[in-house]
Amino acid sequence: MSRGRLPPLPAMIFASRWLQLPLYLGLILAQAVYVFHFWVELVHLIEAAMGDAGALQKLVSSLGYKGTPILDAAGRTVGYEPIKQLGETIIMLVVLGLIDVVMISNLLIMVIVGGYETFVSRLRLEGHPDQPEWLSHVNASVLKVKLATAIIGISSIHLLKTFINAANYEDKVLIWQTLIHIAFLFSALSIALADRLMNAPAASRH
Repeated sequence: MSRGRLPPLPAMIFASRWLQLPLYLGLILAQAVYVFHFWVELVHLIEAAMGDAGALQKLVSSLGYKGTPILDAAGRTVGYEPIKQLGETIIMLVVLGLIDVVMISNLLIMVIVGGYETFVSRLRLEGHPDQPEWLSHVNASVLKVKLATAIIGISSIHLLKTFINAANYEDKVLIWQTLIHIAFLFSALSIALADRLMNAPAASRH
């Protein structure tokens, strides 16, 4: 048997990695959906800035933003004043939403490129001027840490959006989102620490 040629059963098992290819192609389509969503929101923001009331209402509806509450004699909220102009808070929430889309898109790129390189086949990008710096030393462990870090960044954007729009959320929602973000943070720290401990013996041998 020539060097590098596998017996039939190991060859079939090894070739099964190509079953993941449709998954990565699906993530590419998901990225295209995010690109479309990004441009829809950006167009609505530009139209609202130019005075389009319909675009402004679409932004307000997508953000779940409410105007100044209208109170009755007993101090209960009976409605909200209509939003007639694009304010700084709405602009900030929309921009944070766009940043959130970009960060999720970056996460998708890391999963698609890094996952394909690690688990399916080499991309052979050595020497390519656009080769990502992190791809040269990517492996399952490094990819896991980078994904955890990216998820923390996305969670931070969501939490900031919630705090800016805190008047429209219940206290328990704010508390739970904060606790979930802290859980993500500790999970990423645990993953990074475990990775460092696992790689320490290998590094000490060199």
